[in-house]
Amino acid sequence: MARRLVQLTLDLFGADPAASAGNPNPADIVPPAIYASKMPLSQEEQAHHAIKKVANDAFLVSAPFRHPRATREILLDGKLVAYEVKRRKRRTIGFSVGGEGLAVSAPKWVPLYEIDQAVLGKSGWILSKLHETRERHRRLESARIDWKDGTRFPYLGEWVRVALDMQQPHTALDAQAQSAGCSPVLRVKLPGDAAPEKIQQAVKAWLMQQARAFFAVRLEHFSPQLNVQWRKLGLSSAATRWGSASASGAIRLNWRLMHFSPAVIDYVVVHELSHLRYMDHSPRFWATVQTVLPDHVVLRRQLKEEVVPRW
Repeated sequence: MARRLVQLTLDLFGADPAASAGNPNPADIVPPAIYASKMPLSQEEQAHHAIKKVANDAFLVSAPFRHPRATREILLDGKLVAYEVKRRKRRTIGFSVGGEGLAVSAPKWVPLYEIDQAVLGKSGWILSKLHETRERHRRLESARIDWKDGTRFPYLGEWVRVALDMQQPHTALDAQAQSAGCSPVLRVKLPGDAAPEKIQQAVKAWLMQQARAFFAVRLEHFSPQLNVQWRKLGLSSAATRWGSASASGAIRLNWRLMHFSPAVIDYVVVHELSHLRYMDHSPRFWATVQTVLPDHVVLRRQLKEEVVPRW
């Protein structure tokens, strides 16, 4: 009877490694204990594991690092990692860690047990990236702003409090609070019961207005030092890119840079102006940046590591 059940599982799930090029194969999802061996499992052994796995669906769900389309799972340094296998037209096995988790791309001809061994071989790098990604996601979630009267957001490296005030002629920083040495207050011309979307739109419009003026001043400051001439300034709302430059002299800078300190903004400005001399990231490009900003490496790291509000 048991052998008939094993055969039924084989018939349903198959054991051909290349079959996972299409939909995920439930037979691919096996307990991590099998990875103690470097030898491929027989079809019957894979079927037994598949039966055990199907009877214990909660096993994969409990994985600390689980890709939503996981088809394999493995134990790495005591951490259960459920990952997606993607079959591709390529020569080697590749690894990528993103917001969803670990994905492994492999040629169609590579058997699953070899993919497992490759994952084991990269365990240190994989766990490091998974932890980094999880921490960054946590920080991004903590940076989400609840747009209401009294909320705060970073502006030029300082925290600014939002105060809804219909008596204001227009949205502006409270000059009296600044002169008194108090924390900056942005008085927004909206009623106290304004919807979060309205508050967000008003603050964004103000930030973009400030960004255009601030960026223009910094471009004018650094362009003579780099012996370049910019022609046009545009604002960008890109999700992952802070700036760009074209050979025509057009510069685009992300308005969300206004959340950072002026020193970090200067790094992006100098970076893009330096591209007007060298449209690459060659040693001579970085040498050009170095002449103006000797601490550009530190500022670049701050730009990458600091978390800004999500819009």
